[in-house]
Amino acid sequence: MLSRRHFAALAAAAALAFPVAARAAEPVPVVATFSVIADIARAVGGDRVAIRTLVPADSDAHVYQPTPGDAQALAAAHLVVTNGLNMEGWIDRLIKASGYKGEVVTATKGIKTITMEDDDHGHGHGKKVTDPHAWQNALNGQIYARNIAEGLAQVDPEGAATYRANAESYAAELKTLDGWVKAEIATVPAAQRKVITSHDAFGYLAAAYGITILSPQGISTEAEPSAKDVARLIRQIRKEKVKAVFIENMTDPRLIQQIARETGAVVGGTLYSDALSPAGGPADTYIKMFRYNLPLLVAGMRGGQS
Repeated sequence: MLSRRHFAALAAAAALAFPVAARAAEPVPVVATFSVIADIARAVGGDRVAIRTLVPADSDAHVYQPTPGDAQALAAAHLVVTNGLNMEGWIDRLIKASGYKGEVVTATKGIKTITMEDDDHGHGHGKKVTDPHAWQNALNGQIYARNIAEGLAQVDPEGAATYRANAESYAAELKTLDGWVKAEIATVPAAQRKVITSHDAFGYLAAAYGITILSPQGISTEAEPSAKDVARLIRQIRKEKVKAVFIENMTDPRLIQQIARETGAVVGGTLYSDALSPAGGPADTYIKMFRYNLPLLVAGMRGGQS
C-alpha cells in the first residue's frame, strides 16, 4: 500500500504543473491508466488526442506506484480514463494528490461483470469479488470504446462526431475479432479447453469463449499463493491432464515454471494479459494482443489431447 507521504510528494509535484490553454489545433491531453486502456483511447481519439499512459507496457497495473511525473500529467490533463472495478487501486489517491478536477471516464461502465471466488490465497474464507479484467472479452472492448468516445465528447464537443464514428468503426473491428476468436476456439474439442495461467486475468475470455482457465494466483498479482494452493493446483493439473501452462508478460515466471516441472506440463509461451508489449512488439495493440494470444492458447489446448 502506498503511504500518505508518497502521495503528499505527488501532490507537491503536481503543484508545479500548470495546464496550458489549448488552441483548437492542439490535441486534447488525455491520461490513461495502463496500456490496454491507452490503446483503445488512441483508436477512438485519433489525432485529436495526445495520450499519456501511466503504467508502462509490460508492467503490472495491480501493484504500480505512481510517480511525481504522473501527478503532473494528471494536473495538465483534460480527461482521465480508467478501467475501474478496482483494477487500479491507487488511481483515486493519485487524482486527489494531483488536484485534478476534470472528467474521469470509467471504461467498464455498463459492462456485465463476472465474479470469482477469492480465498485470499489460503489465508481466509472464500469470498466473491468482481473480476476487473473485462477487456479479455473482445465484445466488451466495444463498450470501452463507446464510453471513451462519450468522455472525449464531453471535453472536446467539436470532435464529438469524430469520436463516436471512430468508436463505431473500432467496434466493428472488434466484432470481427470476436468471430475469429470463437472460430479458433471451436477447433479444439471441448474437453481439451483447459489451460493454466500465472494469475486470473482471463476470466472474461474463459466465460465468453468456453475455456477453463486455472491459476495459482487470484485476480490481483499483489498476493502470493500459499504452498497449499500450489499443491492443490498441481493435483488438479494431474487429475485433469492439463498439458499447457502459460506465463504472463507482467508476472514472475518462476512459479509457473515450478508447476510445469512438477506436473510435466509444457510451458506454452508468454501471454499478454494486463499489459501490452512495447511499441513494435508482438502485442502492442489491443487487437494484436488477441491475435497473438489465441494461437498460443489453441496450440497449448490441442497439445492436451490424450
